[in-house]
Amino acid sequence: MSCETHELPAVAVTQGPKHHFFGYYDKFPWDVTGRYMLVHEVDFIDREPTGDDPADICLIDTLDGNKLTRLDETFGWHFQLGSLLQWVPGQADRKIIYNQREGDRLFAVIRDIVTGETRALPRPVYHVATDGEWAITLNFARLHRTRAGYGHPGTTDLSESDLCPSGDGIWRMNLNTGECELICSLEQIHTHDTDANMAKTEQWVNHLEHNPAGTRFVFLHRVMRQNGDRMQLYTRMMTANVDGSGLHQLGNPPYNSHFAWLDDDRIVIWAKRAGEAAAHYWLHTDQTDEVTIIGEEDFDCDGHCSFSPDRKWMLTDTYPQGEKRMRTLMLYNLAEQRRVDIGQYHAPPELDGPIRCDLHPRWSRDGKKVCFDSAHEGHRQLYVVDVSPVVK
Repeated sequence: MSCETHELPAVAVTQGPKHHFFGYYDKFPWDVTGRYMLVHEVDFIDREPTGDDPADICLIDTLDGNKLTRLDETFGWHFQLGSLLQWVPGQADRKIIYNQREGDRLFAVIRDIVTGETRALPRPVYHVATDGEWAITLNFARLHRTRAGYGHPGTTDLSESDLCPSGDGIWRMNLNTGECELICSLEQIHTHDTDANMAKTEQWVNHLEHNPAGTRFVFLHRVMRQNGDRMQLYTRMMTANVDGSGLHQLGNPPYNSHFAWLDDDRIVIWAKRAGEAAAHYWLHTDQTDEVTIIGEEDFDCDGHCSFSPDRKWMLTDTYPQGEKRMRTLMLYNLAEQRRVDIGQYHAPPELDGPIRCDLHPRWSRDGKKVCFDSAHEGHRQLYVVDVSPVVK
């Protein structure tokens, strides 16, 4: 493996003593103007949240000394995904959406940051399509039970007694009317290209994401299964039309991890194909068996990948590596097959498992900056890097 090193300064846009983070790597913290950023604010990072722990929903004004304005508090969050906080496409100059919980009820809230007006939706949100009208979502109570760190605590999973329910799975919700429809049940997903390794085992879905056009979405279909003397995560990557039709399995189990749409028809995922010793970033063409490797000699670690707005650069990171537990932030030029490392950041060993602070790097909308969450300076904070010297 060979790469260039071009260290770029990372500037904290939030400060202690409280802790701040955005959440996952597949959404924009920035609004369409590039002035405002979204962030969560919490009092602790050394334990998992309970249903009684709030997180503040905040707005950062990057043109006013990174002034922080608190908009709301939510009880529907966790450290990996936050509250699924995101700007509403088509209205990303003033409207945001995030998950909220009252008692045992989990739902999404759309907030106008200018007027303060809010509107509740009947279900929580996962990912909003580019039309700003439809979202896809899942059962966060089931996800909380099956994959620690990704669901929302404090709710009851009504499908817990069913290993593969026909009445639970992936839902589609209209953000204007609140109309909801189950478009892919877990039973349907399981019976599509049935995999014997997933039989008689509790199943769930995670990581839903629309393609850029909002015509199809990708998700992970998962179980935990026995592998010798330990339990192993067993994962299929699948795509579907936005109405749930056209289910298609891409690649094969057991190991499929972080992914991103390169365009409307191609997806990159860190995965290990059956029968191969090493994992790679694989570029799949949706609804076909066409697949190639990206940077076969350039990557040796899973990371959270995404693509610049012009689709020329892939942004990704690593998990903690070596005795110093350093995470590397990097860019990769697809045409030139060139990796450029732009920073390394220590991962505190006390923050591990569900409370770990992955970098989860994300692009700005103009492709000139990236941001990431990190605790390398003792607090969990949000950092911004100007990458224009590299991607120009």
